[in-house]
Parts: sequence; structure tokens; C-alpha cells
Amino acid sequence: MDTLENPHQIGHNSGNSTVSVETKLFNSMSLFAGPEGPVQILDFPAGTTIGDIIHHLNLPIDEIFLVLRNGRDVSTGLVGERVNTTTEVEDGDAIAFSGPVPYSFGYGAPVV
Repeated sequence: MDTLENPHQIGHNSGNSTVSVETKLFNSMSLFAGPEGPVQILDFPAGTTIGDIIHHLNLPIDEIFLVLRNGRDVSTGLVGERVNTTTEVEDGDAIAFSGPVPYSFGYGAPVV
């Protein structure tokens, strides 16, 4: 398979390599969970990015407030700013998406 046909192919011998990722939806993002629920374990092709997961889960990128990868913040800014969509996930990662938390800056509360 040519790398132009498969954008997730990371090397000549990657073949059908996959990664298993746990996705978690919190706060307003849980509204987009669907019947599978807010926590899912999904398999993706190796080389999958956070942007690919956002697209797969049909999340509204402009409403994402926080993105955590294994508990560490990988978002680039606050609501309405660009979400880091280029970070690649690895096998076993837990990726959490959250909308604004009530009484936070994302809801208009002042930063003190």
C-alpha cells in the first residue's frame, strides 16, 4: 500500500498496525457520546492523531475546552482557539475531551 493512499502508514513495514486508545468525553462533550457511552476503547491505524479521533467521534472542535493525553494537557488554548490536532496517539493512550467547566474561564469567569 502506498503512503499516499494511507496517510497513517508510518513506515514501509507498518502494514496494518493499529493502536488501541481509550477515549473519554467529559462535561458538555459527553452530549456527543452516543449509545456507546462517554468512555470507549477504540482501535485506530498507527499514526492516528488527536484530530483524527475528534473527526471519528464527530466532536465539534470549536466547543472543545481541554484535551488530555494520559492525564497531561495537550490542548493549545482555550475554547475557540485552535485545538492541537496533530499530536499522534500511541497504543494504550487515554485521550480525554472536555467542554468548558462551569465557573471556568471558558464560561466567561474572570481569571484571577
